[in-house]
Amino acid sequence: MRRFFPVFSALVISLTTLTACGGGGSTNAAENFVAGDGATTYVAPSDRIAAPKLGGMTLLGTSYQLPSNEIAVVNVWASWCSPCRAEEPTLAALTQIYPEVNFVGILTRDNLVNAEAFIRKRNSPYPTLIDDSVLIGFSKSLPANAIPTTVVIDKKGMVAGRISGIVTIASLSELLDKVKSE
Repeated sequence: MRRFFPVFSALVISLTTLTACGGGGSTNAAENFVAGDGATTYVAPSDRIAAPKLGGMTLLGTSYQLPSNEIAVVNVWASWCSPCRAEEPTLAALTQIYPEVNFVGILTRDNLVNAEAFIRKRNSPYPTLIDDSVLIGFSKSLPANAIPTTVVIDKKGMVAGRISGIVTIASLSELLDKVKSE
């Protein structure tokens, strides 16, 4: 018995150490995100930079390509993000207020099963792209600096503005109306 206990103790300590250090190669994205403060940035037409081409596979398994020559709202979100969940009804309502505007989501740092369940439950009216590598294309204009981030693209395909953090009907409407009136 004396001989068994030290070996057993060493085994338990080793396994506990390995388990505590392991993460299965993944990180908890919810612990590593920055929440925005709702700040709105508008870019004058002469200072705008081209938005990346947005397209690819959606969360629901369809192929999507953002149409050109139309205003677009691009929302970067994750299902684990409380502000993202809170703003979803606002974005859904804005798709009804602005039917001529293309809305598209970009899922970032999320579990596809959880995200799909979220959009199915909410019956989200716009597609969500699952390849967040397209976010790199915004790095020279208005990058997604928080989760959620919402970017507005003008009719010429240029980045016209960004809301860093949760959108409101008023904040996104003001930005969209400004871009529409150009």
